[in-house]
Amino acid sequence: MTVATLVRPTIANRADAAAAGPRIARVEIVRDMAAARPHWLALEQHGCFMTPYQAFDFLDLWQRHIGAGEGVEPCILVVFDEADAPLFVLPLGRRRMAGGLKAVEFLGGKHSNFNMGLWRADYLAAVTAEDLRGVFAHLSGEADVVSLGNQPLMWAGRDNPLALLPHQASPSFGFSGPLQRDFEALFDARTSAVGRRKMRKKERTLAGFGEVTFARASTETDIRRVAEDFFTQKSARMRAIGLPDVFAAQDVRDFVMAGALTPTPAGSRLIELYTLSVGDTIVATMGGVCADGRFSAMFSSIIHDRFKTESPGEQLLVRVVRDCCERGLHTFDLGVGEASYKTMFCDPDPMFDSDWPLTAKGRAFALMHRGFAAAKRAVKQNPALWNVVVAARRIKARLTNKKSEAV
Repeated sequence: MTVATLVRPTIANRADAAAAGPRIARVEIVRDMAAARPHWLALEQHGCFMTPYQAFDFLDLWQRHIGAGEGVEPCILVVFDEADAPLFVLPLGRRRMAGGLKAVEFLGGKHSNFNMGLWRADYLAAVTAEDLRGVFAHLSGEADVVSLGNQPLMWAGRDNPLALLPHQASPSFGFSGPLQRDFEALFDARTSAVGRRKMRKKERTLAGFGEVTFARASTETDIRRVAEDFFTQKSARMRAIGLPDVFAAQDVRDFVMAGALTPTPAGSRLIELYTLSVGDTIVATMGGVCADGRFSAMFSSIIHDRFKTESPGEQLLVRVVRDCCERGLHTFDLGVGEASYKTMFCDPDPMFDSDWPLTAKGRAFALMHRGFAAAKRAVKQNPALWNVVVAARRIKARLTNKKSEAV
């Protein structure tokens, strides 16, 4: 554990700062999840400003099953006030990249859709860019670059404090939307009459194959069966569209399974698994995390057979949103990345990335990374160009699959 004291503001500025709220007294770099846990939970248990992807239990499982194996070392910034209580926690990790470059990133990797710190509510109005620059200065000597991706510009109606520092737009948007108790009213407001008729027709067609059931997996037996079906479906789907399957690795599967089996104080599971089945066959799966009145979808899959023409994924989505409304949740999100089905219940949310060099080697990486992200954003936000990319992936996938079958 590294302990450092932040340079205090001048007396003139300190009076203004004190009037605005609590101030930073010291910063610790914590290199162990267990050592960070008490400070982390002190914030979580008092309703801090955070996303569910920064919950300690979620990232502790990720680090144990995935991060450690990938060489990620916790480099968690814990910031305290003058009463020695945590003001905020930045759940970061250090990773060694190609060429020996060391980068500090958010813990959670590709499995965290939204990245943010954990912020004590009474500090939000007091945080300044100068404060944040002073905190991040403690990473000097720890890495070559700080590279923070997939950060929401706003969360739960509040500004993300890290947006006070230099940043650039992310390649993709996040997608979220408000819920209401009356699902039918929400469904009517978000969809057209033609769209609803098509959906009902597909529901009737799907029901013609057998009894259609919607469920949330609750028992260990059900969770294990649903997770295994998801891995199989996802692998087939990714192969068909020419994308790598991030769930293929055993450590990733262990993380998902562990999250789905871990209970929460609310009586649910850390990762909730939902299914749509026809008879005994699971035709669509969705997994996500639920906290503070918000459901955040992490992943989904559909079966790769005759049922796919009836849009089982969209049918499951409708049922999950209905369930969230009945549970009294206020927000639903479908994570980061563009897809046509996401606009059924969600709207795009701006996201940002931050790349701050700490060494000469880091400056070269930051410049390259920003350029790559800008190019990727230009392609993804241009429908014509993006359609070409998607078509090329599908052609490549068909050729690869034919070659595999021939062998």
